Amino acid sequence: MNEHQNARILIIGAGAVGGYVGAHFARAGHDVIMADPWPAHVEHMQAHGLRLEGMTEPECFSTPIRAMHFTDLQSLSKEKLADIAFICVKSYDTPWAAALAQNYLAPDGFMVSLQNGINEDAIAAVVGWSKVIGCIASKIVVELVEPGFIRRSVSKGGAGYTVFRVGEPHGRPTARVQRIRDMLADIDSVKITSNLWGERWSKLVQNSMGNGLSAASGMSNKQFTQNEITRRLSIRLAGEAVRAGQLQGLALEKISGVEPEIWLAAAQELTTGANDTPVLDELEGKMLVGAENMSDTARPSMGQDMIKGRRTEIEFLNGLVVQQASELGMEAPANAGLIAAVQSVERGEKPAALESVQDI
Repeated sequence: MNEHQNARILIIGAGAVGGYVGAHFARAGHDVIMADPWPAHVEHMQAHGLRLEGMTEPECFSTPIRAMHFTDLQSLSKEKLADIAFICVKSYDTPWAAALAQNYLAPDGFMVSLQNGINEDAIAAVVGWSKVIGCIASKIVVELVEPGFIRRSVSKGGAGYTVFRVGEPHGRPTARVQRIRDMLADIDSVKITSNLWGERWSKLVQNSMGNGLSAASGMSNKQFTQNEITRRLSIRLAGEAVRAGQLQGLALEKISGVEPEIWLAAAQELTTGANDTPVLDELEGKMLVGAENMSDTARPSMGQDMIKGRRTEIEFLNGLVVQQASELGMEAPANAGLIAAVQSVERGEKPAALESVQDI
């Protein structure tokens, strides 16, 4: 057993991403404790373990899990404290989740934000910046289908696409970032980044162009990419988010394999109503080719949340784009319009259908 496997890992939020990563850690022999608020999920993991399904046979497995309801975490005070706490809850739950995990974190332990949105600052407000690192999971497309069962609907990234990007807020390489990199390398492709904030905003762009759109339209990733109205709306959403990131001085990474400047240029062609749109035409062609390999039913997390009647993260994704844009003196009408549409669907005022987004 190596030093990584001697470490105690606490997963706060054993949903789609937390459960997926935690199950792999457990199968690899790590000392893992999963904590979650859903009683049925916790009870199933306690009795039967966690089952994962992927696109290939080796990705399909079941593994025993030590699972606990949040209300039972107090019993850990009598045990070895956690060396690493992965925060995998929704953005709106971050402050209290970090405060909960802090009680069971070793003095030299640290927390990893493995979430959508940008939540490192909320965690740091609880434990201090010295105990926070960030990890982005890009194009992972996982879903907690039912208690104890998580499905991944896309192929592993492998050499062609880096799924996990882990880094320090200050950007310098450290032993603990290398440690997380090594752990994640057993799951999928991973790199250490010196550009955590640029990576975070780039992932936010990706989230902002698809999550809320799926939630408000009721469409899967494949459906809203193949439909011209929603595809072009997603490009406009991305363009606004890219511009807001650039105005912050962030060094943005590729978004879905495409340079950020391309998303911005295509969005500008759409908003100006240009007749000659070579950038837009090429980008839409790439998007349509990519859609051919998508699952017919796979939805981003917010689309899943809407179906299940859960609160969405819209204010932490598109809402952050609008907030930063406003502070920088720019408008983000597509993102603002999508926020209104998602909130209307959440309140039951509109259906989750194309009609709710077609006029944005």
